[in-house]
Amino acid sequence: MKRIPKPVFFICAILILLFAASAIFGVSYYDGDISKTVFKGIDDIRWGIDIRGGVEATFKPADEVDATDEQLDSAKSIIETRMVSNGITDYELYADYGSDRIIVRFPWKEDETDFDPVAAIDELAATAKLTFKNESGEVVMDGSSVASAQAGVNTETGSATEYLVLLDLTKEGSDIFAEATAANVGKTLSIYMDDTLLSSPTVNEAITGGSAQITGDFTAEEATKLANQINGGALPFSLEVASYSSISPTLGQNSLTAMAYAGVIALILISLFMIIRYRVPGLVAVIALLGQVGLSIAAISRYFAPFDSFTMTLPGIAGIILSIGMGVDANIITAERIKDEFKTGKTLDGAIENGTKNSLSAIIDGNMTVVIVSIILLLVFGPSNILSWLFGASTTGTIYAFGYTLLMGVISNFVMGVFFSRIMLKSIAGFKCLRKNFLFGGAKK
Repeated sequence: MKRIPKPVFFICAILILLFAASAIFGVSYYDGDISKTVFKGIDDIRWGIDIRGGVEATFKPADEVDATDEQLDSAKSIIETRMVSNGITDYELYADYGSDRIIVRFPWKEDETDFDPVAAIDELAATAKLTFKNESGEVVMDGSSVASAQAGVNTETGSATEYLVLLDLTKEGSDIFAEATAANVGKTLSIYMDDTLLSSPTVNEAITGGSAQITGDFTAEEATKLANQINGGALPFSLEVASYSSISPTLGQNSLTAMAYAGVIALILISLFMIIRYRVPGLVAVIALLGQVGLSIAAISRYFAPFDSFTMTLPGIAGIILSIGMGVDANIITAERIKDEFKTGKTLDGAIENGTKNSLSAIIDGNMTVVIVSIILLLVFGPSNILSWLFGASTTGTIYAFGYTLLMGVISNFVMGVFFSRIMLKSIAGFKCLRKNFLFGGAKK
């Protein structure tokens, strides 16, 4: 076995424990009377409707405007874009074309204390602003220059179907767009809805005809959605709230607290079992398991700033619990393989080397099936709503949460339970005082 320097164990263990603590509890400080967050923790997670409740609101066009179905779809896309950009993944969104109404249900903010539904829906009801920006971040055109947008098919390509978005510009917008594209040939001209990036097409040539095409690797659904979002930036009406109400949680805060205590107790019992049963490999597994928990929480709370935050629902909690169980199972498989190698007469180094190697394929096979299921759940029930017409929009947020946390948990298992645990195990085996077969699962002499 290739020896790993002994200090590596302490470096990995300390870094993992510090990361887990910061991901679970968060890191913040006070600048005067203002609290500033460095890393977000569990308290910064936005809980789903089933856990903490939320708001139900019905929107209608202001000034009694008789909106078309296309305009309602555009307004619906705008609301959806704003929710997803704010990390709200547990929501229900419908358009009632007969009465020109849009119905939306979404959870409270993570730091909500007043539980005022009017304040909660203000950010969704405001008129969206569509802008076109060059690579310097300057706004070169806004949504008022767009007369309409619609999804289409590029008929000039070969056998492959290429979906695109067709833009028709106003007379004034045509001149503005011609000047903007002429100045940005070979560069990107990004399309934003509020502060959310919708698309970054590259300008191939100056466009002077009053119409344009946005091409890319679009599916039919993606092209339609982008067209609706662009149309939304040029809606001839704003939205106003027709009615609203608060939604009571089906689980409740007390149940969430009870689940947290149960989780901590279960983690302690699992840790004791692993250490008593497998000794040194069990200790390494416990450290890796804490890192897995921290990494799973970090993927939800927006600990990593470039990644969006996420709404945690009850099925999402179930996904984390299931992935932690798989993490424990991965370490048990490795420890048992090491014990089997001792029975064949292997030395300590040989048992660790062969045990970790022989257990890898079983761990990968078991986890890859879960990865495939998780990805399918994300595609079916995620914000893209690929098959929500078949399963129903009401299940979108909760089932998506299960798939997301399960996938993040499996990835965390590979990072902590497979990669780092093996590094730490091979490193700690270098300490002379610990080089006893019994401490790694062998027979006691």
